[in-house]
Amino acid sequence: MSAKAKILIVDDEANTLASLSRAFRLAGHEAVVCDNAARALELARTQPFDLILSDVVMPRRDGLLLLEDLKTAGIAAPVVMMSGQAHIEMAVKATRLGALDFLEKPLSTEKLLVTVENALKLTRLETENQDLRTRVGKHTLVFTGETMRRVLAQIERVAASEARVCIYGETGTGKELVARTLHEKSNRAAGPFVTLNCAAVPAELIESELFGHEKGSFTGAAQRHTGKFEQAHRGTLFLDEIGDMPQAMQAKLLRVLEEGVVERIGAEKSTTVDVRVVVATHRNLEQLVESGGFRRDLYHRVVVFPVELPPLRKRTEDLPALVDHFARQVSAQNGWKPVPFAESAIDALKQYAWPGNIRELRNVVERLLLLADGTVDAAAVELALPAAQPSRRPGEATSTNPHHAGGPLAERVASFERAELLRELDRNSRHITNTAKALGLERSHLYKKCQQLGIDLKTVETNPPAIG
Repeated sequence: MSAKAKILIVDDEANTLASLSRAFRLAGHEAVVCDNAARALELARTQPFDLILSDVVMPRRDGLLLLEDLKTAGIAAPVVMMSGQAHIEMAVKATRLGALDFLEKPLSTEKLLVTVENALKLTRLETENQDLRTRVGKHTLVFTGETMRRVLAQIERVAASEARVCIYGETGTGKELVARTLHEKSNRAAGPFVTLNCAAVPAELIESELFGHEKGSFTGAAQRHTGKFEQAHRGTLFLDEIGDMPQAMQAKLLRVLEEGVVERIGAEKSTTVDVRVVVATHRNLEQLVESGGFRRDLYHRVVVFPVELPPLRKRTEDLPALVDHFARQVSAQNGWKPVPFAESAIDALKQYAWPGNIRELRNVVERLLLLADGTVDAAAVELALPAAQPSRRPGEATSTNPHHAGGPLAERVASFERAELLRELDRNSRHITNTAKALGLERSHLYKKCQQLGIDLKTVETNPPAIG
């Protein structure tokens, strides 16, 4: 057998349970047994199984009804049915209900193990194909310079361990991509890679997203939902923007990290999970801890191995390779012929501050290809980036008088806001909390607004994240 699996065996005959569990354990698998459909459904709801092997003819509730119950409950584990009273109609019905295979008793141990192995291989192949489909067209880790080479060396060093990693970086720098690279280089690469952006989920829904819920557990819970932790069992769960997680959820997350169990909303029992958690944030977690916005005990659980991901403006040596990569990717997706980028275009792109980082670069490359008539040159860049300026000190306003800024209304408003924010930062001696209070903003709102306007707060923070 190629890999260890956790198998649930359901049969009302004690001898069958004993012989099958012994055969699976000798083959290196973990076997859990039960003698009725109701108990099997309860086990499947509270524990993750790689395969369920069930008899058909059982008292009270038979295997075919169990198959329907499993499907209704949203349990994705493949099911193999077996029966000593097998006939064509029964096998056809089981298959229509979603059974992966149907075996006739008495069972040959050799045939049983081969069938189970094939079922597990098929499930793993479907999982891998699904993962590949979700990744088609997404970014790959592209770099040529020493800055990112050092980051990759850190990732390769920590990947083989179970240490929790915290990735620091501005929005759009590719934190999820780095987390996925870490997963793929880890011992969990064959398992799932599941993501959740803590800033994008409303506070009232984040518990359900992380831990799941039972049908009817709250208004709108029309069916059972499996949470991210269970989805990531034996794999990696990536929590992006963890600094924006509500404090109530921070306490619940801490418990899961300490105990390795989750409890769905409305569930009577907990579920054990085996998950490596990797987190990321654009915020200064140390300052959040000091201000009471982030739990100190959770901080020490998730920031075991910090990795700093540099913004694009600090790794412009990678820009030519990134432009080439995105140009090929966009052209392939749209069926366009490749369009070359002149050296002058690359030089012009290097002069831009890239407040949106790599995510913005990809969008600009696509815009340039749409505008291109032959080779992309510096003039095309001027059109694609009408507000592009020569590389400036991060945090510096693009206009000394925002009231005289030209361009569309949105650009004039942005220019005015940028200048006002920088002026207030100067008035408060670059103190972020005081600046936020003076402007009547939450700190998180100030951070996001500065990001949108291309203001690099690293130049005004008096206490940047301790990383490295």
